[in-house]
Parts: sequence; structure tokens; C-alpha cells
Amino acid sequence: MFALKAVRSCLRVLCFVCLLSVGGANAEDNREAWQALANGSAVLILRHALAPGIGDPGAFKVNDCSTQRNLNEAGREQARAWKPLLAENGIDEARVFSSQWCRCLETAREMDVGPVEEMMSLNSFFQGRGDGAMQTQQTISIVNVLEAGKPVVLVSHQVNITALADIYPTSNEGIILALPLSEKPTLLARVAP
Repeated sequence: MFALKAVRSCLRVLCFVCLLSVGGANAEDNREAWQALANGSAVLILRHALAPGIGDPGAFKVNDCSTQRNLNEAGREQARAWKPLLAENGIDEARVFSSQWCRCLETAREMDVGPVEEMMSLNSFFQGRGDGAMQTQQTISIVNVLEAGKPVVLVSHQVNITALADIYPTSNEGIILALPLSEKPTLLARVAP
């Protein structure tokens, strides 16, 4: 019995050490990704902050937040946490583009890193509300022709990010992708505050 406890204890320590070493490597990788975002050679696309539930009600209207799933207070706090994370990584201002869904617009506004512009191609196509392939191509095209300037942040939905980068992000998780975007973009980092 004592030997079994000792083995379990050693395994826990070994797992902890492995996690620390992986975390250190990821921190280095993330530093390069943040630099790429800051210098305009990458883009950050994130899933909106926490909005409990799945999909939207049947009576959904894009211009009526009362018909949509919206951020709760925890979601608003999550969105506000992006500003200090971006600042820590040299980004005080950004060009922010958002889906027209209220939970995305609110996430983008709560981030408070720049004016928010609506981008229809970032709208959700979950439950047949849009055309995923067409919207993904539009997003790629729009981002690739943006003029040089402040870093670019896109706020969208899980389905859009999965279609673009084959990654299933959690609420308020972002991914930094190398520019130019393509149908098989280069992932530089997964990030979240």
C-alpha cells in the first residue's frame, strides 16, 4: 500500500514538472505570436465571451438583442480581461471587427481597445443561419486586403473559427493566425485572458 502511494506521488510530481516545462515552451511560442500580432503579420480571432446556452431562440433577429443569447456578467468580465492581456503584449489599440450578433458586439466593446466595426462574414452560420464556406472565404479575403495599421482583432463564433482554422475554441478563447490567411491558416498560438 505504501509503495502504491509513493508511485502515485512520484507520478504527480512528474506530471507537474512536465506541465511546467510545456508551459514554458508555450510562453516562448506565445511571445512570438503576440509580436506577430503587434507588428501586423498576424491576426487575433476570438470566440465571444460567455453567453450561457447553445445557439439562439427560434425568434432570433440580428438587430434585436432580446431575441438572442447574450453575455452574462461573467462574460462581460471575461471580455474586459482582454484589454490588460493585449496591453501586456504591446497592444494598446486595435482595429476590431465583430459579428453582428449582440454577444460578439458586446464582447468587442467590452474589450475597449478600439472602435468596433461590424463584419457580416463573422456572423454565425450555426443552425443554418448562413453559408459557412462562403463566409469563411469572405473573411479570408477581407482580412487579407486590410491596409497596414493597428493590430486586427476579430470577434466571432465557435463555428466560424472551427471552419477557418479547424480549432474548437472555448468561450472567450482566441487564436493568433499568421497572415495572409488561407484555407489552411498557420496557427501561431491559442490565447485567453
